[in-house]
Amino acid sequence: MLRLPAVAGRFYPSDPRELTALIQKYTSTEPAQLRIAARACLVPHAGYVYSGHVAGAVLARIALPRKVIILGVRHYPRGEPAAILSSGAWRTPLGDARIDEALAEALKKACPLLREDSEAHSTEHSLEVQLPFLQVLAPDFTFVPVALGTVRFESLVSVGEAIGRVLESSKENVLLLTTSDLNHYEDDATTRSKDRKAIEQLLALEPRGLYDACRKEEISMCGLGPAAATLTALNALGAKKPELVKYATSADVSGDRDTVVGYAGMIFS
Repeated sequence: MLRLPAVAGRFYPSDPRELTALIQKYTSTEPAQLRIAARACLVPHAGYVYSGHVAGAVLARIALPRKVIILGVRHYPRGEPAAILSSGAWRTPLGDARIDEALAEALKKACPLLREDSEAHSTEHSLEVQLPFLQVLAPDFTFVPVALGTVRFESLVSVGEAIGRVLESSKENVLLLTTSDLNHYEDDATTRSKDRKAIEQLLALEPRGLYDACRKEEISMCGLGPAAATLTALNALGAKKPELVKYATSADVSGDRDTVVGYAGMIFS
């Protein structure tokens, strides 16, 4: 299967040279020799003009391996609640990014909740916007796309535990690239206050704490499911070094402080 770009020209430039130059601008903050090994990262998935600088600050810090699991959101109510694609490629203006068939099969075997489904991925932007960054920074990478529509905590734990088992048993380094925006469409002060509460739980590696905080505080974190699954996987792997690399809201770019979205960039080593 060849998955064609759904948001090129809207979320990021459709011209390859313009797109490459923009990514290089966002990722020129860290010399290559200082990049670190990471088990996972959390990056946003809004239009590049708003959140690309946050994603770039994270990915510029990481020594990217050749294999990546991209754990994103299913924003639209179509397709399986835990959707994976295990063969083919995704096209962007920079070319085709190949799916890692062996890694995808290992994930499906470890987690029966993951179902093969192209419909859930067909127009989903949260995973697509990560690919040009990887194509510029790690041109020979392969990846596995997973989109979560479920927010049942027990299901998220099952997905996270399965990812942890696959990462632990892999003979090659695999990065778990998780994507989420934080609070949506409230004023800047409210959003920053709510986002701090979510970030505290992320830094504490507390999946249940994050889940409950988002419910109790009405934090509209669109990637709550992927983030909770990731924290579960990291706990299974014994991760101990979470780091908030960068935080911003859309108001930092637009100047509109009445209706904003929050963005966090994090690394987990």
